[in-house]
Amino acid sequence: MTSLTFYGGVNEIGGNKILLEDKDTKVFLDFGMSFSRRGKYFEEYLNPRTSNGIVDFLSMGLIPDISGVYRDDLMVMAGKKPKAPDIDAVLLSHAHADHANYISFLHEDIPLYMGAGCHFILKAVAERGTRSIEREILDYRPRPYNRGDKPVARTVNEFRTGDKFKVGSLEVEPIHVDHSVPGAYGFIIYTSEGPVVYTGDIRLHGTHPEMTEDFIAKAKEVKPIALISEGTRIADPETEESEPLVYKQCSKTVSETNRLVFADFNFKDVDRLNTFYKIAQENDRKLVVKMNDAYFLKYLSKDKHLDVPDIDDEHIIIYLPKQGSGTYSDSDYKGNDKDFLDLHNAWTAEQIASKESKVLCAIGFYSFTALIDMKPKPGAVYIHSASEPYNEGQEMSQDRADAWIERFDMNKFQSHCSGHASGQDLLGVVKTIDAKMLFPIHTEQPDAFAKVTDKITIVDEGIKYKI
Repeated sequence: MTSLTFYGGVNEIGGNKILLEDKDTKVFLDFGMSFSRRGKYFEEYLNPRTSNGIVDFLSMGLIPDISGVYRDDLMVMAGKKPKAPDIDAVLLSHAHADHANYISFLHEDIPLYMGAGCHFILKAVAERGTRSIEREILDYRPRPYNRGDKPVARTVNEFRTGDKFKVGSLEVEPIHVDHSVPGAYGFIIYTSEGPVVYTGDIRLHGTHPEMTEDFIAKAKEVKPIALISEGTRIADPETEESEPLVYKQCSKTVSETNRLVFADFNFKDVDRLNTFYKIAQENDRKLVVKMNDAYFLKYLSKDKHLDVPDIDDEHIIIYLPKQGSGTYSDSDYKGNDKDFLDLHNAWTAEQIASKESKVLCAIGFYSFTALIDMKPKPGAVYIHSASEPYNEGQEMSQDRADAWIERFDMNKFQSHCSGHASGQDLLGVVKTIDAKMLFPIHTEQPDAFAKVTDKITIVDEGIKYKI
C-alpha cells in the first residue's frame, strides 16, 4: 500500500509535513514550522520554553504527536520512552523555515536529503545566528546540556538536478524549480503504485522560469498517480510582476537620487540580492550588507551555479555595527563575527554616511537603529522589496517602520515579486501535469483548483490517504 498523511500545510500557508509510506518505507516531505499556528499562541515575548524541551510544542499542537520520530533527549524531557526512529528519510524541498525548521526536533538517525544550495544556506543560517531549539536543523545540542557539550551532527545527503537516489522501496528524482531561495527542488518519487509528484514551492515569473518548466515537463511525462501541489496564491488577483520589473523600477529609483539608499529585502533571495548588486554597480555604488548577512555571501559564493559575490568583493561593503562598548573595539565582536573585522571592506556607519551617493545599503527594518548612527540627510530613499504584512504583528511592525521613515524624512518605494506562482500559473501547472489525484496544500483555498480538475482530494490533517 502507498499512502500520504498530511501533518502540516493543511488549510494554511506553510508548515509542510507530509508523510509518504510505501511498503515498509516511510519518508517525510519537508518538516517545517507553521507560522500561523505558532503565531496563534506565541509572539515576541511569549515563546515556547526551551527549558521544557518539546513539551510546549506538542501540547500546543505545533508538531504532531507521533512516535518513532523525535530525538531521544527530547522524549526523555517529555517523560516519554525513547523509540528507535521508523522514518527512513526527510526530503527537504528548500531552506525556508516553513519547510525546514522543525527538522530540529527529529531523531538524528533520520537522514536528510537536500540540494547543495539548500545545504549552503542552512550552514549560513546556523553560523550567523544564536542557536535555538527551533533552529537546529544540521546539528543539535542534547538537552539539558552543558556548555562543553558538542553538537550532534545529522546525516546530510546532497543532490543536484540529474541525480536519482534510493530510499527503501522508493526511487527519488529531484528536479530544480524557481523560487525565492536558491537550492529549491520539486520531487518525483517512484513508488510501488506509480510516480508521486511534489512541487515544493514554485513560480514561473522569476529569473529562471525554465527550471520550473523542466520540472513540469518531467512531471507530465511520468504520468503521476498523485500530485501534491502548493497553492499559496491560487485565489489571489492577478498582478504584473517579475524580477526584471523589480530591477527596472528600483534601478530608476536609485538613478534619480544622490542620497543614501536603503533596500529592504530577504537576503536569502539570491535573485533579489543580485538585482540590487547589479543596480549598485550600474549607479557607481557599492552594496552595503549587514554583518550577519555576510555569512550568506561567505557560503553561497562557494556554489558556482549561483554567481554570488564573495565577502571581499570590490563592490561589497560589510556594515560594522556598534556593539558592547560602542567604540568599534575588536573586543566587542564575538565568535565568527571576528572574521570580518580585518577585511578591507568593513565600514562603520560614519564611513558609510560619508559616501552617501556611493553606497546602496541592504539594510531593512530590523536594523533601523543604524539610521541613528548614519544620520541620513532628508530625502534618503527606502526601497521596500519584500512581501507585504500578512498578520497583525507584522502590521504593527509596518507602522513602526513607517514611523522611522517619517522620523528621518525618507522617501519610500515599494517593488517586489512573489516567490510563489500566480493563481493562473498554478492552474496551468496542475492542468498540464494532469495527475490521477491532486492534493492541494500550502494554501487556505484548496477548492480553487476545481477550475481545472475534478480529481481534487481536500485533505484533513492526520488522515491517511491511500493512493
